[in-house]
Amino acid sequence: MKKLQVELGNRSYPIFIGSGLLCQSGLFSEHIKSRQVIVVTNETIASLYLDAVLKNLQNYAVETVILPDGEQYKTLEFVGQIFDKLLASKFSRNATLIALGGGVIGDMGGFAAACYQRGIAFLQIPTTLLAQVDSSVGGKTGVNHPLGKNMIGAFYQPQCVIADADVLDTLDDRQLSAGLAEVIKYGLIRDIDFFEWLEINIEKLMVRDKQALAFAIERSCINKAEIVSEDETETGVRATLNLGHTFGHAIETGTGYGTYLHGEAVAIGICQAADLSRRKNWLTDSDVARIIALLKKAKLPVKPPAQLDAQKFLELMAVDKKNIDGKIRLILLEKIGVATLPVAVDQELLELTLKTYGRE
Repeated sequence: MKKLQVELGNRSYPIFIGSGLLCQSGLFSEHIKSRQVIVVTNETIASLYLDAVLKNLQNYAVETVILPDGEQYKTLEFVGQIFDKLLASKFSRNATLIALGGGVIGDMGGFAAACYQRGIAFLQIPTTLLAQVDSSVGGKTGVNHPLGKNMIGAFYQPQCVIADADVLDTLDDRQLSAGLAEVIKYGLIRDIDFFEWLEINIEKLMVRDKQALAFAIERSCINKAEIVSEDETETGVRATLNLGHTFGHAIETGTGYGTYLHGEAVAIGICQAADLSRRKNWLTDSDVARIIALLKKAKLPVKPPAQLDAQKFLELMAVDKKNIDGKIRLILLEKIGVATLPVAVDQELLELTLKTYGRE
């Protein structure tokens, strides 16, 4: 087992990475504040791993909430089911919420924990690669709105993150690829050595080589923890983690939540950001080709959906948390391994990318 630390003063917390962690009851008890525990999961994960988690909680008063599985259920309505259970069970502000699932459950569970009685403790147990390397770390919680993804939420840090690599054995291939989009992102924004390692080892990751996966998860979490420790509430360098996300969120919103997995939409967004960076003469044609080639090897989509034209993209991208005074601001790449802070981009260049990239 590896233990990393997100350094945030009195809100610091550990990330545990390893195999068989769901069976280690001490990891749970160390971070649970009282006898009252609520486990939030979804229908898919409940059938696979809920019993293993509940075995660690036999000495607690436990309630469970099992939500439908899918991005389309990441709404205030379904978070309300968590509040209903907490209130019906008379849970106090010393209760602990355990979010057992992928990024959707982690975001919803964390948001419920942030809001219930103005904040109760919660643990993240991510069950997808994307959640293990990205969304479970850093305290971003929230839900979607029909007009914009993740527009309702809060920064709220967990007590710990327990990333059991064994749960990836039941992850389907599409979800594995979606997680690799966020892994590749770390190499692009700040870790050129990792990007080059990924180019060499992507085939090992695709066949779930245990050693390669363990290294990729740990390296990704190290990058995320360092960024969050420096900039918890995204006033500076943390924004670079959103490479490709403004484009990607527009794709998710514009095509209907759940049509594209988050990582799939981000992969396309990374390609669009790379194309725009090339138009600004920061990346070369060769750089863009390398990025696209790696994403393709990860079996990720690299072209935008045909039903979203440039005008629809612009409308959707206007609803983004990085925008200021109505101006679209994007994370771009100065070179592979170095990302910009959010920049207001030239509208003409942006429109050229939206009209031409992937549509030739």
